[in-house]
This record gives sequence, C-alpha cells and structure tokens, in this order.
Amino acid sequence: MSQMVDIPVNDIAPLVEVHDYSIYLFGGSIAMSIVVMLSFILFVLKKWRNRRTSERKLAYKAFESINLSDPKHAAYRISELGRVFVHDNERTERAYHNLFERLEPYKYAPKVEPIDQETLGYYHLYLEIIDV
Repeated sequence: MSQMVDIPVNDIAPLVEVHDYSIYLFGGSIAMSIVVMLSFILFVLKKWRNRRTSERKLAYKAFESINLSDPKHAAYRISELGRVFVHDNERTERAYHNLFERLEPYKYAPKVEPIDQETLGYYHLYLEIIDV
C-alpha cells in the first residue's frame, strides 16, 4: 500500500470553470413568452373589434327591411337611409338621385297611392348596387 501513495498521479485533470448561462436563458425565455402573449392578446382584440357589425351593415339591414305597405313612411325612410350609401361611388350617387326623384310624389301628398313597380325596381336596383 505504501507503494501506491508515492506514485504521482498525472491522469487527473484540474477542475475546469463552467460558465453559467442559465440566467440569460431564463431572461430570454421570459422575454419570448411576453412577446408571444402580447401578440396573442393583440390578435384576439383585433378579431373581437372586427366582430362587431358596422354602422353601414346596420343601416343596410334597416334599408333592406323597410315596410313598403305604407308608401309615405317608406318614401321618407328610403330617402333617409339611402343617404348613408350615396357617396360610395358615382354609380350609387346617380341611382340614389333617380330613386329620390321617383319617391318625391309619395312624400308631400296627404294621401298617396301604393308605390308603383317602376319605383320599386329602382329601389331594388339601389339595394343591389350598395356595397356593404
């Protein structure tokens, strides 16, 4: 046993310093998770905001569901709601003015007849032209 104690040990290397990068990895993972969470929240908020119906869609639904059995009230309502879509393009503006001129006799008389087929045709044409 005494012979082994005297032998020099050359095979064992000295301790090596190990660099610790765990704090940088932790900070990077936290930063990445914050970026992912914020982008997810912004995505959900954007989808939620676009989910609501716009004022144009509501006006179009009201315009489309006008009760044509009361011609005087219908003429006023068509003229009022039609103004929302007038400035979309030149074609809608011309169609609105044609429809507006056709509705004039139904507005200002105390007692009016039912809306004629030609005016109803202009009304349905205007509904088809509108882009919602």
